[in-house]
Amino acid sequence: MFFVRSVVAAALAATAIASPISTPHSLHEKRSEIPQGWTKRDVLDRRAILPMKVGLSQSNLDKGSQWLEEVSHPTSEKYGKHWTAKEVADAFAPSQDSVDAVKAWLASAGISEHRVKQSQSLNFLEFDATVDEAEDLLKTEYHVYEHESGQPHVACDEYSVPSHLKEHIDLVYPTVHFDAKLKPRDASRSMDKRDDIPGIGKGIGKPGSGSLPKGGWGIGNHHHHKLQENLTYCDEYITPDCLRELYKIPTEKKANSKNSYGIVEYTPQAYVPSDLDLFFANFSQSQVGKRPILDSIDGGVVQQTNMSFDYNGESNLDLEYSMTLVYPQPVTLYQVGDLVEGASFNNFLDAIDGSYCTYDGGDDPTQDAVYPDPYGGYTGPENCGGFAATKVISTSYGYNEHDLTPFYEMRQCHEYMKLGLLGVSVLYSSGDYGVAGNGGECINGPGLNATYNNGTSGRFNPAFPSTCPYVTSVGATQVKNNTNIVTATQPEEACETVIYSGGGFSNVFPVPSYQAAAVAKWFADYPPPYSAVQFNNSQQTRGFPDVSANGANYVIAIDGVFGLVYGTSASSPTFGSVLTLINQARYNAGKSSIGFINPVAYAHPGVFNDITEGGNEGCGTAGFSAAPGWDPVTGLGTPNYEKMVALWLTLA
Repeated sequence: MFFVRSVVAAALAATAIASPISTPHSLHEKRSEIPQGWTKRDVLDRRAILPMKVGLSQSNLDKGSQWLEEVSHPTSEKYGKHWTAKEVADAFAPSQDSVDAVKAWLASAGISEHRVKQSQSLNFLEFDATVDEAEDLLKTEYHVYEHESGQPHVACDEYSVPSHLKEHIDLVYPTVHFDAKLKPRDASRSMDKRDDIPGIGKGIGKPGSGSLPKGGWGIGNHHHHKLQENLTYCDEYITPDCLRELYKIPTEKKANSKNSYGIVEYTPQAYVPSDLDLFFANFSQSQVGKRPILDSIDGGVVQQTNMSFDYNGESNLDLEYSMTLVYPQPVTLYQVGDLVEGASFNNFLDAIDGSYCTYDGGDDPTQDAVYPDPYGGYTGPENCGGFAATKVISTSYGYNEHDLTPFYEMRQCHEYMKLGLLGVSVLYSSGDYGVAGNGGECINGPGLNATYNNGTSGRFNPAFPSTCPYVTSVGATQVKNNTNIVTATQPEEACETVIYSGGGFSNVFPVPSYQAAAVAKWFADYPPPYSAVQFNNSQQTRGFPDVSANGANYVIAIDGVFGLVYGTSASSPTFGSVLTLINQARYNAGKSSIGFINPVAYAHPGVFNDITEGGNEGCGTAGFSAAPGWDPVTGLGTPNYEKMVALWLTLA
């Protein structure tokens, strides 16, 4: 090896390529402390061979927001001229300059070009290196770390790269990242044991997680007649006809083959076919026997083994209402994750964009599921690409922004930006605990390492992905008590029954240009009685939600009976149904999909029903208050299909 490196070094010197010894390096990444449960052991065996991966920086991410605005802003000449998948991939792929510069550095360190391969996604340069080569290359020292379970891992405390390459290199593996997927002590795992699997305890598909709808209370037989008189009792029972009346949603419509609506669910959440038929028999008889189009991602299965509100409530709710409201337009069900490991938002994004599996360093195995499942579930390969993105995608699950690192969130947020360029509308529910996070948790003080408390006090806890500026965040409203929705001029207020509409301000993402004026006006006209102790009041960060829809007293068929549910889990698929019908109208008129709606929505707030009453209490406070115009409780308000479709049909 010494002989080879000497020959290469001589050749490089002859061509005036800088020696790695003379090239100044800069610290690239450093870990402040060893993760909990790990212990630093011996230096790495010098005979070890390390599979090295240099992640190349994507190009043009700084231009992405501008490009998205060009196809999304109502006054733009390029409005609606969405990009192809190839155009998106080419625009953000690492530049050839990055590839050439990093290869030249590796060659100068004795790692010849024939040893280096570029990944299919173009985002990585991969090669095997001895420990000596890797340590010389990165100016570091590798050690073996041991987890309390006995599992070893190779890592270093910090590493450096040549200063002139920092803009070309995103990260290098293996280095400071503790992304080892820990093996459970007992390899036989079931759905009921998911909490025992390290890294899966906060799984978003986990039964009983903070993202699921609240309720499940049954409706007695003596109330059942009210389901057929739904417009009179919409303050008590929300049905599809209530939503049609509230939001002027049409019933006479035809499907368009170009149009598509996708609902995302995470195993073990699963719909029950007989429940769909029970619901359809009461509210949409022509749909009895109809089912969603199933896209099974990473072993996703509509399991029928565990049957209860916790396992079936979310999927039943989402599909019963979305399928009914957009009928006869079909609905695609993205069922993500197997019965053992589950899945994350990133696993879903991998499946609809193959390049996402690897760019920006790829997924985080401590947060995202790994396939084939190392715990004995789905044994097939991870789905990287192969599934089409529907033109509207609604997801009724969510994290706390504080659960994840800013890097993880920014990487995912960039993908939502790319989906917007493709003409896809991405919707997420804003949360059910007001200004608090999932489970009503609040943050103890500032900083990324601050812990949670029981929600009686502390810093407000914003939701993610709702704080990503490239998604549409949907809050929740309710019909006012004793209100006739047919005659009332403003029948709704912010939801304060069982749940509170999630809303607030990001601690990670800056305020986007389309929202800046609305946020500034809200702070000027309706300043909240809180300081920086409670929330990021800089007026420079992303506010959410963007819009809202009813989220209280939904009648669903659940495990053979009717029950009531509450949550932004209901409002997001309802709002997505409205957007799907607008797409249908635009397609029928020979136009494109509406894509990312936020720039149009904030430029034309008059197409929404402004909600001015109610609040979103949490963290021992009254939270924020609904107000005229945009507010961090109900956003711009609820949909008015007739006004919205009229507006969007005027756009190119």
